[in-house]
Formats: sequence, structure tokens, C-alpha cells
Amino acid sequence: MIHRIFRRLLQAALLLVFLPVAMVANAQQARIDLTQDMVDATNRFLASLTMQQRNNGTYAFDDEERFNWHFIPRDRNGVPFRSMNAAQRGAAQDLLQVFFSAKGYQKAEAVRGLESVLAEIEVNGRFDRDPELYYITVFGTPAMDSDWALRYEGHHLAYNWTFVRGMGIASSPQFFGTNPAEVRTGSQIGTRVLAAEEDIARDLVTSLDSIQMSDAYLDIDVPNDIYTAAEQEIGPLDDVGVSYSQLTSQQQLILIALIEELTSTQPDAIAAARMEKIRSEGLDNIKFLWIGSRERGDPHYYRVQGPSFLIEYDNTQNNANHIHLVWRDFAGDFGRDLIRMHYQAVASEFGPGHNH
Repeated sequence: MIHRIFRRLLQAALLLVFLPVAMVANAQQARIDLTQDMVDATNRFLASLTMQQRNNGTYAFDDEERFNWHFIPRDRNGVPFRSMNAAQRGAAQDLLQVFFSAKGYQKAEAVRGLESVLAEIEVNGRFDRDPELYYITVFGTPAMDSDWALRYEGHHLAYNWTFVRGMGIASSPQFFGTNPAEVRTGSQIGTRVLAAEEDIARDLVTSLDSIQMSDAYLDIDVPNDIYTAAEQEIGPLDDVGVSYSQLTSQQQLILIALIEELTSTQPDAIAAARMEKIRSEGLDNIKFLWIGSRERGDPHYYRVQGPSFLIEYDNTQNNANHIHLVWRDFAGDFGRDLIRMHYQAVASEFGPGHNH
């Protein structure tokens, strides 16, 4: 009997030891599988293109164009939907369904669809509101052991994925915007593409007591846009806001739900890796800041900032019916941290000064 009990205790202890190892291995395998799917989908898309389209839509990995991102209506480099035939369009949609989660793909398509709403609202407007003007651009040669990247971008949509020789998947900058934030006329009336991102944050700020609000609320004019705009590289903003540790357990769950709402647009392997990193850095170090009115329909801004990441949200333009929402990684935007890790690994293996 004693031996049986001891054996069970030993088995339980070994399970506790090896379970985290197994979880890490499973996460690594999920990331590898996702990377392979992304490589395959991108190469199928590239194979469907004409020579002219490939010339327009592909660059070297180290080309400065890789950092030329924005979320405004403007001329862009890449392969737009407008230029694609049916087979190419199918390959593009298959690609995007690999790079986004199901929820993320649905939101991306809904953002694209708002261009048709704007075309109805802005008769004879100065911008070409066209859901076909969304571009896929590839940098480098997609493979499991190469440096490469993919950008999907158009008005109010800018997603960037970077791969560095098996070191991981960088997935920022990540931007969604909506204009209108709430469609108030026409066939799509009532549509709110980023409803959860607004409503969860409002649930949190309206739950705060007066002491928490004294830290969470910044009494200044609401900015007319996100502070970081489309900067190529950013650092942390002012260290202000109410911290995770100051929240009740229920409020903490709301804050995590808000963060997860943004991560959930990415495939599961990327979303899980983001949340694991955030938790490993310490949730108590995350701060939530609110500027403006807490009433729906009034101008407002919020941000969530942790040691390695920043979420910025702004809804002020067009009578507070126009949202900009971004996720940035301070060291990880455009794969900068992965590139650094790669060179450190090379230096460790071969010594400094090695050319590869």
C-alpha cells in the first residue's frame, strides 16, 4: 500500500515537472505548423500571379519598403484585389484565412466592406473608396529557413507578419480602423465592426471607483488620433494609468478580455504566444488609461500598455464615429527582436564577426 501511494505521488510529481515541458513543445509545434501553412499559402499565391504582378508585389526582405506602412487612403505598393482574376483572388483569400484567425478574417473583410459604405456617404469625395484597393506584399523568399515577411494593407487595415529563420513569428504593427464606427444609414445600418474593442474598454472604465479613476483618467483634451500614428519604431508612452494590481478580480478579467480581443484576430499559435509573453512579464505591470467621456457616442481614447506592448484606441473623428486601433510591440515590430535573436544565436555558435 505504501509503495503504491509513493508511486502515485511520484507519478503526480513527474506530471507536474513534465507538463510545462509538454506544453512548451506543443506550442512550438503549433508555431512550426502555422509557419509551414503560411509559407505554403504565400507560395501558392505568388505562383498564381503574372510576372508583372510579382514585380509589383515582391521586394527583398531588407528593402525599406517593408517599413513603409500606413492606414490612411493612399497609393500603395503590392498586388491589389482590383488587379486579380478569379483564381488569384481565391489564392489571396486562402492566404488571408491562414494569416488571420476566423474572427480576424471576418473583421478584416468587414473593414474592407466599409469602403462601400463610405462611397455611398461621400458622393464625389476626394478619396477612391474601393474595397478592391487592399494590397498583399511579400518581402524575401517564403521558406521555413529564410527571412521573409508579408504585409496586408489598405485603408484602415495594416497587418504585418515577419519570419526570421525559424526564430518565431512577429505580428506587429497590427492596425484596424472603422469609419463609420457605427453605420447609421444604408444597407449595413447598425454594423459596428470594432464593437467589442470599444464596449469591453467602456465596461472596464465605468466599473472603476473614484480612487481607481484618479489613476485611470487623464484630464486633457482627447487626442484627434493615436499618439504613435504610423511611426516605424516606437517606445513606451508615459507610464500613467491604473495598474492591473489596483483592479478587482472582476476588473482584471475585463482587462485581460480586452487584450485577448485584439490577440484573437491572429491565428491561435500567435495569440497564445502573445498572451504567454504578457503573463511572463507580469500582469501587474500593465496599465489602463482613459481620456475623454465615458458616454457612448462622445469622443474618447484609451490605451493599454505593458512592458513590451502597447494598445492604442482613438474615437474622435467624424463626431466620434471613426475608430483607430493599433497593437505595437516595442522590440518586436517588423521582427526586430527576432532578427536580434538570430544574430545573437549566430554569434554564440560561430563567434563574433562571422559572415553568413
